[in-house]
Amino acid sequence: MQNQNIVQLVAEKTGISDQQAREAVNTVANYLKEKLPGPLDGQIDNLLRADVSGVADQAENFVKDKMGGLFGGKKD
Repeated sequence: MQNQNIVQLVAEKTGISDQQAREAVNTVANYLKEKLPGPLDGQIDNLLRADVSGVADQAENFVKDKMGGLFGGKKD
C-alpha cells in the first residue's frame, strides 16, 4: 500500500496521471528494495505507508555496523 500523498506529489510535480505516478512510485520502491541491504529493504514499504517508526534506529544501527571501524570505533 502506498502513501497517497507521495503519489499525488509525484503526479503534481511531473504533470503525469495518478496511475502513472503510482507506477513510478512502485518502480522506484521496487528498485530500492532490490538494492538496499536486508535490514533496510523492508523499510521502503513502511515509508510508503508513512510508518517511519524504527526506520531511524535501523538506519543508525546499519551505519554503525558498517562504518564503525572506519573512524576508529569498535566494530563487533
